[in-house]
Amino acid sequence: MTGTATTATSGMGARLIGFGVYRPAKLLTNEKLGRRFGRAVDWIESRTGFVTRRVAEEHETVHAMAAGAASEAVHDSGVEAHEIDLIVAASCSTDRKAGVAQQVAASLGALRAGMLDLNAACAGFCYAVAVAADAVRVGSARYAVVVASEKMRSLVNSNDLGTSIIFGDGAGAAVIGPGERSAIGPISWGHDGGKAPLIRMDDDNRWLRMEGQAVFRWAISAMHPVALAACERAGVTPADLAAVVPHQTNLRIVDVIADRIGATHAVVARDGVTNGNTSAASIPLALHSLRSQRAISSGDLALLIGFGAGLSWAAQVVRIP
Repeated sequence: MTGTATTATSGMGARLIGFGVYRPAKLLTNEKLGRRFGRAVDWIESRTGFVTRRVAEEHETVHAMAAGAASEAVHDSGVEAHEIDLIVAASCSTDRKAGVAQQVAASLGALRAGMLDLNAACAGFCYAVAVAADAVRVGSARYAVVVASEKMRSLVNSNDLGTSIIFGDGAGAAVIGPGERSAIGPISWGHDGGKAPLIRMDDDNRWLRMEGQAVFRWAISAMHPVALAACERAGVTPADLAAVVPHQTNLRIVDVIADRIGATHAVVARDGVTNGNTSAASIPLALHSLRSQRAISSGDLALLIGFGAGLSWAAQVVRIP
């Protein structure tokens, strides 16, 4: 039997042990969008909370950004490429026939790793963390790389105000390995397929469409119970949290959800201010920012909340490495 997964101990816990990101250098500012649509800069910021969005160039493909973020996460973790048993990639914006996880494995030199792509849209990172953590817990893998990479600007009609002021590009990754059972809590996940048309792709031209006000109403009413359920499943209360890291869909939504959770001592991630809504990548990008800014410390508890197209959602409590 090949691979290193057989060295894992069945039934152990799982923990995050490293982070990495890829942020394109090109920025799309509110000033530029304001000129395009005849809107004031303050009008755009008041509706999104965003000041800039990252825009990937042609060579910055979904799989290239994923590989960059994964490489940084592996370096941060101290794990060697030959020790990686599983790669789980989350994306809703890739158009390559070859899987993102396959490309990441090749770039890392993780020649014996299992590979899995999934699409849970903006909840994708949380889904991927749950899948990888469960694989580590049961002994199918000892070390797993989780990466979320999105080129959302490629799905946006530049003449559509509603989506042009929201979406950006980027990638974030984490390495998961054996650890205490409480280091990655049980996931709370689900979907409401009946509302899926609120965020959809046009049949004719493949542009992303979104019913912004309806999505806003859904998110602020449906997501805080999901977040509280994740806390309960992890055996913690909102007061125990050092950070709340919601998907950066729109900072008006982020603020309402954070307020309703009641984690009064927690820092709330607002990475979308400079990166925009990067779908599945927004949570790992935000986590990396909080850690880099020393807004959170090793051992702190963070609540991750992903939600979006599908309409899908997921939340879990994790311990910061």
